[in-house]
Amino acid sequence: MRGNMISEPLVSVVTPVHNGERFLRQCIESVLAQTYSNWEYIIVNNCSTDRSLEIAQQFAQQDRRIRVHTNARFVDVIRSHNIAFGLIATDSKYCKVVHADDWLFPDCIASMVGVAEGDRSIGIVGSYALQNEQVECDGLPHPSTVVAGREIGRLTLRGEVYPFLSPTCLLIRSDLIRGAAGAFYNESHIYADLEACFEVLQHCDFGFVHQVLTYVRAHDQSMTTSHAERLYTYLPAWLDMLTRYGPAYLDREEHQRLLQRRLHQYYRFLSKNIFRLRDRQFWQFHRRALADLRYPLSWTRLVAAVISEAVAVLLSPVRTVRRAIGAVRTQ
Repeated sequence: MRGNMISEPLVSVVTPVHNGERFLRQCIESVLAQTYSNWEYIIVNNCSTDRSLEIAQQFAQQDRRIRVHTNARFVDVIRSHNIAFGLIATDSKYCKVVHADDWLFPDCIASMVGVAEGDRSIGIVGSYALQNEQVECDGLPHPSTVVAGREIGRLTLRGEVYPFLSPTCLLIRSDLIRGAAGAFYNESHIYADLEACFEVLQHCDFGFVHQVLTYVRAHDQSMTTSHAERLYTYLPAWLDMLTRYGPAYLDREEHQRLLQRRLHQYYRFLSKNIFRLRDRQFWQFHRRALADLRYPLSWTRLVAAVISEAVAVLLSPVRTVRRAIGAVRTQ
């Protein structure tokens, strides 16, 4: 064991948790089951009112590699991640986030570290992930063990791949976290983890393991998930990423074309939601989000999108009948 730990670089595993007792035990046990042995595990208890702290402390008493930190006061989820990042060991070479309702397959850390150690240019390593029953983070052709950072950023902005499903899916070089100006995650951005990936991949490459190494749980009890699904927060977030990071990953013509396409899709989405009678909070959120991105809501563009959507709705019965007639004629 000691020989393995000397040859294996130290990996800091971090889990921020708030009232996660339902899945926390499974999460911790998946770290303990890793075939990789040289790790420290920092569990940040964000003022949980359930048994999360008790569960974490039970495991810490059984394994000295586990440390438990309790925040003095409740903070938001992004701040809790930054607190965890600030607690990793100074000699840690890699950092692995695993959310309290997710878990790792046994070879996860070993496989990711193996790829990272194979090329010094790699700053982030990803893999396939199982989200509930669906395999995600696919799209990169095999073997694609090392992909240029600018290329993975370009493919992501184009919507061809999405390897950044969750922080649980990624291994990050610790010096990138320690070397960030200020906090590693931007605490003013709801998608700070995605933003951090676009930041660092301007200067390093992306490693990928063509195996399912992580399990990401999508469930309605997640406050972040329910908020995002209710307001569709990902729409302005992706427009923001494309606006800010497009110049770094795309040529000028492609950047402008994708911006216009994204705005067109955004207005189509808004026009459909007029017919769905969304509440005031929904419209305030998107109007403010567009204004913050310096794309103030264009009523002319919205009306045009509404008319286009209305025409499509009116024509849909006709199209349905035509499809039915065409199907009969082919019999």
